[in-house]
Amino acid sequence: MTSAWACGILGCGEDFESVEALLDHQVSEHGRCTCAVCGESHPEGFLAIRHAFGEHTRAEYVRAYDASSDDIRQREHVVDLIEERVDVESVLKGLGVDAEDPAVSASD
Repeated sequence: MTSAWACGILGCGEDFESVEALLDHQVSEHGRCTCAVCGESHPEGFLAIRHAFGEHTRAEYVRAYDASSDDIRQREHVVDLIEERVDVESVLKGLGVDAEDPAVSASD
């Protein structure tokens, strides 16, 4: 049986019972990546997506990642789902990730 949360990082797909466990996995088990728009380094997975859509426009994302509108909708949906279910800043604090770091924070 598959859990509600699967790691979407290419080549992983590991399942988790909670979003907190998924975020912990992505921060601790996967590396960092460089944003193709601004060059900042940040944790792969959700935090990279959150950065991209919190700090950059859709047009910038499309140009930098050769993304389609479906790609954008899918990633925005992931961000919305996670942020609806968990206090991201609290989870980041628990993981020792600085929520104020522009590389992981989202714009308000």
